[in-house]
Amino acid sequence: MTRQADIVVVGAGMAGASLAAEIAPHARVILLEAEGQAGYHSTGRSAAFWSESYGGPLVQPLTSASGPFLRNPPAAFHERSFLSPRGAVHIADAAGETVLHEMQLEFRGSPVAMELLGRERLERIVPGLRPGWEHGLAEPSCADIDVAALHAAYLKAARAAGAQLLTGCGFEQAERTPAGWRIETSGGVMEARVIANAAGAWADAVADRAGERKVGIQPYRRTIAQLRVSPPAPRDLPLVIDAGGHFYFKPEAGGRLWLSPHDETACDPCDCAPEEYDVALAIDRLEKVVDWRVERVEHSWAGLRSFAPDRLPVYGFASGCRDFFWFAGQGGFGIQTAPAAAKLGAALLLGTPPDPMVASIDPAPYLAERFTN
Repeated sequence: MTRQADIVVVGAGMAGASLAAEIAPHARVILLEAEGQAGYHSTGRSAAFWSESYGGPLVQPLTSASGPFLRNPPAAFHERSFLSPRGAVHIADAAGETVLHEMQLEFRGSPVAMELLGRERLERIVPGLRPGWEHGLAEPSCADIDVAALHAAYLKAARAAGAQLLTGCGFEQAERTPAGWRIETSGGVMEARVIANAAGAWADAVADRAGERKVGIQPYRRTIAQLRVSPPAPRDLPLVIDAGGHFYFKPEAGGRLWLSPHDETACDPCDCAPEEYDVALAIDRLEKVVDWRVERVEHSWAGLRSFAPDRLPVYGFASGCRDFFWFAGQGGFGIQTAPAAAKLGAALLLGTPPDPMVASIDPAPYLAERFTN
């Protein structure tokens, strides 16, 4: 039997789930997921923090606009906040001091509050900080984010609005017909007016299988390790980020630490796994920052972060068409921007006025046509 839909959304991670939830009240939606579990790849392997500075000044409006929704979601969507206070501090040695000043200037005039810190305050914030790390920049609005709960809430909202979620159903090929698209999947044939490409690391592959021009979205591997350290990581430790981009770490339950070497290793779309070298590199960098002893690597994992060439998200219809829609290239910021991005994407896809959440955000820097002209 051929399934019928107005819009087929390819990919049921955070991007696809949030977009489907926004458009399902207005269209017949099928949400396709190649894996047996939605959110198996990038969404399920996030470092789980919400930082307004992350992604830079052009991504910040999406993050900031998402904040109120994440802190206080509508009761019908979720019963409690997705965010928990954490705070962040960007630290630097002498070579990185200029980076902190430039970062503060980048966000001047934005809603992102930042404060330069000296060594004395850094020592109180990060116990055991080794000599040489003399400069800091506090970002107090940073928070932990309950990624699993947010993703589940979007899937629930999408289904409640009539969207069909099909897992274990990979997108194989699509061709245009007079009525729209004939789509071949591992779960059968579908027909739809529009394909919405929210396939993350596989976004270019989906475009290629539909005969559309690729935009150059490149997946990168990012490694995280969960460590047991001595002394235990303080519960009130902020997210600590190297201004030079060589590490970040944050506390987890039971005094554990989540640590990343901030790696970005280009790779093909895949079910990626951590490399021992990257875990060892992360530990080596940590030991140069604090005098804590690493007792054990309890767990390590890797996820994919996928970027367009200009490292901005790719939203909107491909140039010259109204049947192939991009919602991809969201790197590591796709979770923290999900509420605003989905509302902006829905307005572009449906041709409706933007939700008040995103009415003041100019979508021009994100439009897919910048690559598909």
